[in-house]
Amino acid sequence: MLRKLLRWTGWLVGLFLALSVLSVGTLRWLDPPTSSFMLQHWLAGRMGTIEDARVRYEWVDWSRIPPEMALAVIAAEDQRFPRHHGFDLVEIRRALERFESGGTLRGASTISQQTAKNLFLWSGRDYVRKGLEAWFTFLIETLWSKQRILEVYLNIAQFGPNTFGVGAASWQYFDRPAQAIGAQQASLLAAVLPNPVRYRVDRPSAWVEKRAGWIRRQMNNLGGPRYLSTL
Repeated sequence: MLRKLLRWTGWLVGLFLALSVLSVGTLRWLDPPTSSFMLQHWLAGRMGTIEDARVRYEWVDWSRIPPEMALAVIAAEDQRFPRHHGFDLVEIRRALERFESGGTLRGASTISQQTAKNLFLWSGRDYVRKGLEAWFTFLIETLWSKQRILEVYLNIAQFGPNTFGVGAASWQYFDRPAQAIGAQQASLLAAVLPNPVRYRVDRPSAWVEKRAGWIRRQMNNLGGPRYLSTL
């Protein structure tokens, strides 16, 4: 019985590994029609746990995403994105040092980790999800280019209630296509990423305005759009 259980467990693990590699590998070229987070949001609306829940989503190819938008999320979320391999060891060490000094244990998720979580997983802090996040982050970093990771991230990140991806957000908040976004609009979108339901692009609080200004300064400090040539 134990041998049979171990054999079935081995088969299931092998099947999961094969399917996950196939899924991530396929999405290197195939644009995802949705994401795990979007599906969960839609289901929450159908079940009545989120009032008036719907999904606004419009895919935008990398060639039509302004460099200011790509640079803004790097400046806001993960300034070592071009150099790390999915996990920012510097930020992880700093987070642990803050925690050991009596502070709260804050996340140090990279853009790659956030892409893996939003595309394939669910929110939460349980160890199973974190383990799966690490696996999918490894696959994404191995099978995709940095440009592809950033392209998918910008298209599936939530920028407001019911609004996913820079394509839908640009129409929803600025009444223009994504390619018409400038540094001002890009920094506002990037500023709400920590909590796009609490922080609003259409009604920016003083904190959002201040963070957007900080993001624009960081974009300049990074060298402007030419920083993207390091991807």
